[in-house]
Amino acid sequence: MVSGNGARPQPALAPRGEDRVLVTGCAGFIGAAVCEALLARGERVLGIDNFNPYYDPRLKRDRIERIRHSPHFRESAFELAELDIADRAAVGALLADRRPGRIVHLAAQAGVRYSFENPQAYVDSNLTGFVTLLEAARAAGNVAHFVYASSSSVYGANTKQPFSIDDPVNQPISLYAATKRANELIAYVYAVQFGLRLTGLRYFTVYGPWGRPDMAPFKFARAIFAGKPIEVYGHGDMRRDFTYIDDIVDGTLKALDETTRFGDIPHRVYNLGNNHPEELLRFIEILEQAVGKPAQRILRPMQAGDVRATAADIDATSRDLGWRPTTGIETGLPRLVAWLRQYDATS
Repeated sequence: MVSGNGARPQPALAPRGEDRVLVTGCAGFIGAAVCEALLARGERVLGIDNFNPYYDPRLKRDRIERIRHSPHFRESAFELAELDIADRAAVGALLADRRPGRIVHLAAQAGVRYSFENPQAYVDSNLTGFVTLLEAARAAGNVAHFVYASSSSVYGANTKQPFSIDDPVNQPISLYAATKRANELIAYVYAVQFGLRLTGLRYFTVYGPWGRPDMAPFKFARAIFAGKPIEVYGHGDMRRDFTYIDDIVDGTLKALDETTRFGDIPHRVYNLGNNHPEELLRFIEILEQAVGKPAQRILRPMQAGDVRATAADIDATSRDLGWRPTTGIETGLPRLVAWLRQYDATS
């Protein structure tokens, strides 16, 4: 029954530490780091991943091994379910059986450019998978908070900088961006109609150790190590709000924990970005310094789906969640390079 303010009654909050946290995409870059952070503070974690081959699944398996060898790992506190979030029967049965009290939904088909090559993968994972998980959470009836990953890509063709959560986001320029915006709209409906507490996080260019090999920080560093050329799109005239993984994890957990700042409709969206956009050429210079050799640069025009600049307005995030990033690229990129040097030497 819909309440007088237009929203359905919300599920009661489960005490922290007494319920499982479901993390989808647990073998992904952000997902694995979130799992480690949850385990470090004594949470029980149920992870879901399908280890798809968009990039080398070995890196995903290695992230799971990292979790299992972390100092806070306990066999009884971490469970891995290897399945696809678009599998309605499997997801529904898992949530009905394990009954997680909170969800951090990070599984998705990533990549802007790949969405032009394989659009169906984005529909299956980012749309069908998202609704499948929402339906399973609704049926379980005990999910107190559902945090999901959106993206800075939803700002699309917007030219106003920095991007604010109050800005219109009606001009996506890639299917990936459109699916992430669709997630926000679908989540809003589930908040209105079913009373689910939902928080969307618009991540801005996340990088760091154990990162994604299809993204520029990892890809450029590895190419510079190998003496191979890097392709610099937009002829280098681009700016990105590069955000370090530890800051992203901190913001994600702060969002998960903050359950009081909902209005009549229990849905909200926040930016998680470094709040300090960097020139792409400056970013490359710092990578070169960390690696210890110059990059061979091939300048290319802008690619389909790319935007010239991203910058996050984090005023609402700081006000509501008490979150501010602390790691600039001068610190974060050398950490990425040091990790990659060791990882490639031992794997």
